[in-house]
Amino acid sequence: MSLEIIHTDAAPKAVGPYSQAIKVGNWLFCSGQIGIDPNTGELVSADFVDQTNQVLKNLQAVIQAAGSDLTQIVRVDVFLTDLSYFSTFNEIYARWLGNHKPARQTVAVAGLPKNALVEVSLIAVL
Repeated sequence: MSLEIIHTDAAPKAVGPYSQAIKVGNWLFCSGQIGIDPNTGELVSADFVDQTNQVLKNLQAVIQAAGSDLTQIVRVDVFLTDLSYFSTFNEIYARWLGNHKPARQTVAVAGLPKNALVEVSLIAVL
């Protein structure tokens, strides 16, 4: 099975030596996204809600570039710098995904690139 690198200008460029996503067969493995505006390369704001919406917008762009959509997500990994954001994240996440409820884990971390407050990675089927 061959690997295909997925890239879109509608999502931020990688801030390190990795791809936005890798397609393998019918699977899409998306790298973690933080709330970077793809036009500026900077965090959209210091606000958790703004960052979370941008993260999900970025992931949606990558998934669409691979030919899939949010309803095809099977696994989500969420990294929060403060677990007090958990309920706010859940509200935003539920608005984006609607009735679709992929498997998910949420963990607290000491820090994220660019001092982001949230990072999300995922696996989707194509």
